[in-house]
Amino acid sequence: MDKLIKVLNDKIAEAFLGGGQKRIDKQHANKKLTARERVNYLMDEGSFEEIGMLVTHRTTDFGMAKEIYYGDGVITGYGTINGRLVYVFAQDFTVFGGSLSETHAEKICKIMDMAVKMGAPIIGLNDSGGARIQEGVRSLGGYADIFYRNVQASGVIPQISAIMGPCAGGAVYSPAMTDFTLMVENTSYMFVTGPNVVKTVTNQTVTSEELGGAITHSTKSGVAHCTSVNDVECLEDIKKLLGYLPQSNREAPQNLPVELGDEIRMQLSNIIPESTNKPYDMLEVINGIIDEDSFFEIHKDYAENIIVGFSRLGGRSIGIIANQPMFLAGVLGVKSSKKAARFTRFCDCFNIPLLVLVDVPGFLPGTDQEWEGIIVHGAKLLYALSEATVPRVTVITRKAYGGAYDVMNSKHIGADMNFAWPTAEIAVMGARGASEIIFKKEINEADDPAEKLLEKETEYAELFTNPYNAAQRGFIDEVILPQDTRRKLIKAFSMLENKVSERPNRKHGNIPL
Repeated sequence: MDKLIKVLNDKIAEAFLGGGQKRIDKQHANKKLTARERVNYLMDEGSFEEIGMLVTHRTTDFGMAKEIYYGDGVITGYGTINGRLVYVFAQDFTVFGGSLSETHAEKICKIMDMAVKMGAPIIGLNDSGGARIQEGVRSLGGYADIFYRNVQASGVIPQISAIMGPCAGGAVYSPAMTDFTLMVENTSYMFVTGPNVVKTVTNQTVTSEELGGAITHSTKSGVAHCTSVNDVECLEDIKKLLGYLPQSNREAPQNLPVELGDEIRMQLSNIIPESTNKPYDMLEVINGIIDEDSFFEIHKDYAENIIVGFSRLGGRSIGIIANQPMFLAGVLGVKSSKKAARFTRFCDCFNIPLLVLVDVPGFLPGTDQEWEGIIVHGAKLLYALSEATVPRVTVITRKAYGGAYDVMNSKHIGADMNFAWPTAEIAVMGARGASEIIFKKEINEADDPAEKLLEKETEYAELFTNPYNAAQRGFIDEVILPQDTRRKLIKAFSMLENKVSERPNRKHGNIPL
């Protein structure tokens, strides 16, 4: 028996070494943790149970029979994070550069299947050079097997991808289909075709970082939802993100205990400037409403004219969508519409109520926006909010103009409760633009056209650019004082907690992709 135990212990020790100490040292020299170190840091101490530690590849071509490593370049298993069951896979760059083989893919697919059956999140820690070319189509088939499971798991369990090294070629499509993608600055990158191919085909010279680094994907493409300065911060962000999410679509997010008082927040009454054209920071509004220090922003550096993220309100997990007047006056554009639409659909998948804060002067004008399809992309947000069945509450803080008023969770597209501050301006367009159209003849014929325009602008503003016409028609449920917003929202979401909404009998809708 002792001999058999020694054989097992030797195999376990070999598996723990991955590709060997020299490659582990090189990983550390590149300021990266090893796959096993990442898993151990992510999971609650002592909770991780590994599955498939002794799996090896089956390839004999190209001398591969002489290079056998236990685990075959990926660590898979389950454990807990803050006491909650999760499944995880971590690609090991020390073994064949983390490349994906047939057996490597089988290990990932096994725990993805288990995660769906058990109704628990799946977390992928990606650090791979791509397909293992020695295996040809078998490795390509392995990718497709994973992609298929990403789709089947979508909207069923939360899927989180952390890019902690290279992720190139076909490998990028699995993270792209998960719910959230996190990247590490300076050590991770994603692209379909690398710098060498770009150089050959287009004659452009570009570095891996410029082409597909964390900053590129967090600011330009929107592929990365969050970025971190190192592996440890990335893993901490995963833990934090999970805190706002349920285990699966069969559950609601966990409510945290909180002691409530009068919940009046006087600082909210001083945020909106006297001038309607002066910007202010919507984050001040958010922080004045939510539980203290509970906002976790998603896509922070992408399409900054709209804010999305998770927070807590009276201990309840909510999703927030908010126009940001500090950037492009908070208009809706191609990128901001896509950003908010995707976030809306995630929250609706996983029973997370939505709070929409509105200060939107309309859609971004210009040939670029029209040629890039603002019509279709704006429709994505309209479609996503119209389709969402979770509790939806809107607060209009200032401008709500034109079609953007409709799109931003108006009563007309199914919002449950719609509030407005006294500073709200709900109209087809701004008073000046409307006056120039409606009173064009009177203005042109006036002795002093500028004075007449100002007179008509004031007249229009008094009639329409306020929340009261909308309130009279029931489009706004209540005009509230800014300082009462937190208290009103806590009560509204509590009232809506057991909301039931029946959907039409159909296979699925056809969102304008």
